Amino acid sequence: MVTEIHSLRCENATNPLGIDVARPRLSWQLAGDQRGIAQTAYRIIVADSLAQLATNKGNIWDSKLVTSNESLWRHYKGPALQARQRYYWKVIVWDERNQRTQWSEPAFWEMGLLAEADWQADWITPDIEVDKEPMQPCPLLRTAFAAADDLVSARLYVTALGLYELQLNGRAVTSDCFTPGWTNYHKRLQYQTYDVTAQVSAGPNALGVMLGDGWYRGHLADFAGPGRNHYGDTLALLLQLELQYEDGRSQIITSNADWRATYDGPIRHSDFYVGELYDARREQAGWATAGFDDSSWAGVRVHKGVTGQLVAQTGPTVRPLHTLEPQAISTTPSGATIVDFGQNLVGRVRLELSGEAGTAVRMRHAEVLD
Repeated sequence: MVTEIHSLRCENATNPLGIDVARPRLSWQLAGDQRGIAQTAYRIIVADSLAQLATNKGNIWDSKLVTSNESLWRHYKGPALQARQRYYWKVIVWDERNQRTQWSEPAFWEMGLLAEADWQADWITPDIEVDKEPMQPCPLLRTAFAAADDLVSARLYVTALGLYELQLNGRAVTSDCFTPGWTNYHKRLQYQTYDVTAQVSAGPNALGVMLGDGWYRGHLADFAGPGRNHYGDTLALLLQLELQYEDGRSQIITSNADWRATYDGPIRHSDFYVGELYDARREQAGWATAGFDDSSWAGVRVHKGVTGQLVAQTGPTVRPLHTLEPQAISTTPSGATIVDFGQNLVGRVRLELSGEAGTAVRMRHAEVLD
């Protein structure tokens, strides 16, 4: 009979990046070629490298043999974990016949920024005067930087007052939506961590960020009261990109007063309840690439007074899971086109349009046809 260990998870995630839990919880599952397999004991080891882990000796922590049938939420109980450090781990178990399995495949978790001192970035907002009411366009912010050719790793830590969409060298960094998520921004503000090693080029690079109102500045549900600006009226960005090189040197790119910004982007307003106004004529091609000319853009200013504690992302982010095709397309007597996807869903519509510049297309969502 063969019993195998699989699905290693830390904080209920597979190989998570940027966590800030002091004692991460580790879980695993068993599979076998017979029914009735059961765990009677386990041993976890944690190391600071894959090479060390391969020796079956945990130089960070060794749980030793623990008599237990529990395989969920086993707390790490080793020394204090360090910011930015990656920790590798694996587990071995004893089954109902007291037979030892093979070691599991390696897994890892990586710590994020754990203290205020780990952040060198400033909160920034466009240095442009705009009316607080009605809704404003989504601002674009950008910066350029140069990277050397011996890059080993690149970690991007980012959050915003409002929502952010992030590009590096003209390509989206993630498919995550509505980041950094909804919290009580005055008390707690989530940040996300991304591995962008493959997106950083030797030589010139550029970061581009679009901000949106989201829950921070947009309309909320009825319980929050009427109007907007429930948490604040100023969108802002906090970003820190850390590059590590082969010889051990590091380079940190941060949001600071050197960034450039504009409100002259294609999204003229965006709100969960009011909707979005998109003007394709205002697209700025290549705005998040290194060669873009931002001399006509304005500067930014440092935004003070953010009180929320920065915490790592808790739980999964919102992201696309499936692509659905329309089940039926029809036209009403008034000339409106109805696109029926055949089910209730949470998502976005993707469509291609052609026509004269300035032609308005109105898209409305509903749960019923009548």
